[in-house]
Formats: sequence, structure tokens, C-alpha cells
Amino acid sequence: MLFLGHMKKLLFIRHAKATHDTGFTDFERPLTKKGLAQCDVMVNRLIVNNIKPEQMVSSPALRTVTTADVFTKGLGLPTATYYPEIYDASESALLKVIYHLDDQYDFIALVGHNPGISQVLYYLSGEYREVTTCALALMEFNTESWAELSENTGTLTYFDSPKD
Repeated sequence: MLFLGHMKKLLFIRHAKATHDTGFTDFERPLTKKGLAQCDVMVNRLIVNNIKPEQMVSSPALRTVTTADVFTKGLGLPTATYYPEIYDASESALLKVIYHLDDQYDFIALVGHNPGISQVLYYLSGEYREVTTCALALMEFNTESWAELSENTGTLTYFDSPKD
């Protein structure tokens, strides 16, 4: 494949398994033990596949913050940047965050929630995937600016999820 100009890569990470126990607001739901184990498994798969983003952005909800934390520590990345807009985001809200990502970075990971991640994945790549908890989806774009991403401009190059 011939690449002219620049490549942007976006790694979508859906938060790991969180508790559904009562007593927590949705925003404050913590990860379960299984969720933390999922994070470790998926971090190791990224390392094995030599997939390492430069920066991570995340929803500020507890389950995404914890997921992002395990990934940044495991991959040796700086602490994630939190965007309130990613929490409970619709497809259009998530796209707005992506369009405003810093162009100095060519590879960014985004930790968020469904259904937004599945919808954006489909919009950008035309591929439907069932994005289970802690699933990873890596997309590549032949562009120099995050603002240029649009429908069907991405190629899904890696997809993985922990087995339940």
C-alpha cells in the first residue's frame, strides 16, 4: 500500500467490565475484578502486537478512567486527558472530540462507552463490530489532520476483545 503524506491512527478502547450493583450512579460505577483482569489481558495483546499510541483521551467516568489508567501504565504512556464530552457521547459528540484532537499526535487512543464507539467505528470504516467490554479497534486514516476524518475514510486494521 502506498502512503502519500501522513497517517493518523486511532485506537478505540471500550471500558472494561463495570459493576451494575445499586448504590453507584452510572458515572461512578467501578470496574469489577473481571474488568481489571480484562484490562491486563488487552494491554498485553497491544504489547505483543506492537501497538502503542502516543497519547490517550478518555471519558471522565470512573470505569473509563480506571481502564485508561491500566492501559497508560501498562504501555508506559502519559496520564490520559479527560474529555467530559466522551461520557455518554452520541456518534456526533464523539466525532466532534476526534475532529479536535491535537494534530501533533499521529496515534491517539480513545477510551469510551458504547453505543457511541460502535457507531463511530461503523461511520468511519463502514465495518460493524460488536464492541464488548474492553474491546480494541484500531483504525488508520490516510490524512494529516484529525479534522479531515469523515465517513468511510478509515481502515479497521486490528480488532480484538477479551473472551467473556
